Amino acid sequence: MFLSFSNLSGRVLQKSIRMPPIRAVLIDLSGTLHVEDDPTENAVEALKKLRTLPVKIRFVTNTTKESGQTLHRRLVRIGFELDSGEIYSSLSAAAEYVRKNQLNPLYLLSQDAQKDFPAVDTDKLDSVVVGLAPEEFHYEQLNKAFNLLRPGVGKPLIAIHEGKYYKKSDGLALGPGCFVKGLEYAASTEAVVVGKPNKYFFQSAIPGNFPPEECVMIGDDAVDDIEGAMKLGMKGLLVKTGKYLPNTTSNPPPTATLDNFAAAVDWIEANLKNP
Repeated sequence: MFLSFSNLSGRVLQKSIRMPPIRAVLIDLSGTLHVEDDPTENAVEALKKLRTLPVKIRFVTNTTKESGQTLHRRLVRIGFELDSGEIYSSLSAAAEYVRKNQLNPLYLLSQDAQKDFPAVDTDKLDSVVVGLAPEEFHYEQLNKAFNLLRPGVGKPLIAIHEGKYYKKSDGLALGPGCFVKGLEYAASTEAVVVGKPNKYFFQSAIPGNFPPEECVMIGDDAVDDIEGAMKLGMKGLLVKTGKYLPNTTSNPPPTATLDNFAAAVDWIEANLKNP
């Protein structure tokens, strides 16, 4: 890579700027590798190709509708070759947060997702954990959550993530973010967010203890995937699949915007050959 600049005489000079090497690749799942039960274009073959390159791989996801075991089975059924230990999810990060802080939460989570969490004593609830759980987002449950969080009670609110929307086979669907924000507003509280774009999530997800500057994040969400990773120092490859919308921007902007995951793998391969 070359940077052009002028000296005091006006003469144009060029200086070679070497991009940090790529040692690790973090890959979003839903919307990037697959949409529900369908892989994105050429994604299965592209992942096989990526595994031939000299990089470490970690799959990072804010998916909260299903347990880690169910998610892994789905990906294998679709055709992807990966180990369950390669997946780092906001669900597992939230479960660890609950264990570490010895919480006994009201879970606004799907029944399947709750399999990854400690069991609770429903008579001694001391916090609220919110993920993507459409069947839980009704007045009775939300009011129960509010009465744990409201002023004078003040129990903690843990948001697995604050996604605005996600991609389904029939279009975009509402995420948990609006319910988290509604509870924050009603209870005059602030949620602890454990998933993307939290920098600690990205730091914990990096395989091999590489510095962020040597990592690439591939995702379809300009804010949660790309902006979150790049603020930590990673390179960010935004793909035009899943929830991608052309008018959604990130700050800083993506390192590159590409058609899909397969194109992102080609970009990585090219930059490994010509850093």
